[in-house]
Amino acid sequence: MAFTLPPLPYAPNALEPTIDAKTMEIHHGKHHKAYVDNANKALEGTPWADKDPIEVIKSLKDLPDDKRGPVRNNAGGHVNHSLFWSILTAPGKGGSPTGPLADAINASFGSLDAMKEKFSAAAMGRFGSGWAWVCVTNGKLEICSTPNQDNPLMGEAIAGCGGTPILGLDVWEHAYYLNYQNRRADYAAAFWTVVNWSAVAENYAKAKG
Repeated sequence: MAFTLPPLPYAPNALEPTIDAKTMEIHHGKHHKAYVDNANKALEGTPWADKDPIEVIKSLKDLPDDKRGPVRNNAGGHVNHSLFWSILTAPGKGGSPTGPLADAINASFGSLDAMKEKFSAAAMGRFGSGWAWVCVTNGKLEICSTPNQDNPLMGEAIAGCGGTPILGLDVWEHAYYLNYQNRRADYAAAFWTVVNWSAVAENYAKAKG
C-alpha cells in the first residue's frame, strides 16, 4: 500500500512549552503530509510503490535516475519524521535512559551529559537544513548529522554516515522557527526535555537485534 501519514501519538499541544502546538500542526499536517504525498507520487507505478518506506530508502541506488532524487527527499522526509514523532513525549514525562541503553551510552560516550554535548554539536554544526542522529553502527552508539532529509539508513555513500538511527532531531527551521526564531542552540537544548527514553530504548533493542 502507499505511504500514509501516521497520526501524532499525542495532542499537538502536548509538547508545550518546548514545542508549540502551531509548530506541531504545521510540521506534521503540512510538511510531513507533503513528504508522504510527494513520495507516493514519485513511486506510483513502480515496483517500490508498495514497499515499506525504510526498505525504499535503503534501496535508493536501485531506483531509476529520474526517481532517485524525489524519493530520497520525500521518502527520507517521511521516515525521518515518523521516527521523530515517536521519540517525543510531554516535558518531564520521558524519564531517563536505563538498562542496556544507559550502558551503551556510557560505553560509547562516557556519560549521558557527554552524549548530549556531542549531539548538540552535531545539530549546531549542520549548516542549513538537516538532522542530528544517535545511531547504532557496528553494535555501538555513534552520533552524526545528515543534510536535508537524508537518513543514515541510506548508507554512508549517500547520507555521509551510516547506521540505524534510534533518536533524531530535526534542525530544519520549520521545526522550531515560530518558537525559537534563529536560536537553534536553545531548541537543541530544550529537545532533551521532551525525549521519550523508553521509546529510544525500544529502538535501541530493535537495532541491536
